[in-house]
Amino acid sequence: MRQIILDTETTGLEPEQGHRIIEIGCVEVIKRRKTGRTFHRYIRPDREVDRGAMQVHGITNEFLVQQPRFAEIADELIEFISGAELIIHNAAFDVAFLNAELNRLPVRRKVSDLCSVLDTLPMARQMHPGQRNSLDALCKRYGVDNSHRELHGALLDAQILLDVYLAMTGGQTALILDEVREVQTTIVVEQEIVVRPVGELLVVRASEEELAAHERLLNAVDKASGKKTLWRALDAPPALAANMN
Repeated sequence: MRQIILDTETTGLEPEQGHRIIEIGCVEVIKRRKTGRTFHRYIRPDREVDRGAMQVHGITNEFLVQQPRFAEIADELIEFISGAELIIHNAAFDVAFLNAELNRLPVRRKVSDLCSVLDTLPMARQMHPGQRNSLDALCKRYGVDNSHRELHGALLDAQILLDVYLAMTGGQTALILDEVREVQTTIVVEQEIVVRPVGELLVVRASEEELAAHERLLNAVDKASGKKTLWRALDAPPALAANMN
């Protein structure tokens, strides 16, 4: 499946009030692996950026006046996202702005004409009811490093959302696979005779401090997964383990 993680920055909060997109960032993913293809453009909005919005993303009017208008980058954007599944956090916000921009083109379109959309915000709310589910909160919950995110940025936030989405839907394995290249390797192992040492086998048992740290880790895993860990099930007596399953 081809997926596009997408984020935007805007002049304000309401497209109905004439606010415009000023930055679009997209990251392409196929079969849960980054392809290396991205789409990133700053856009001239032909209006002032609200002060509150500028404090969020730091993009100034002076910088934007030198950038192309949406109509000038629209064909490239449409080609990049067409046929994909868009993954967006709080998709209603970004899709409303995209639809407003697409509606200004000579050939009017909507996002739904081009691709499907998966919103990670309701997904997070379902997985973590009653908790904060902003992108920053999800980064903390899933151990995704966002320390370099001093200000919002469309491409940066799309890259962070990708890591969060993979962690939400597949765990750390998906993150590792993203960086793995398939290499054929031949390993030759020489036979050797292993001599068992004489004497008693030394058994090193965990200290009280180590056992307490292990228990805290299991509690964290229980809380995050919403169920008992496999370790507890294997470590429990047979009757109790059966009840846990």
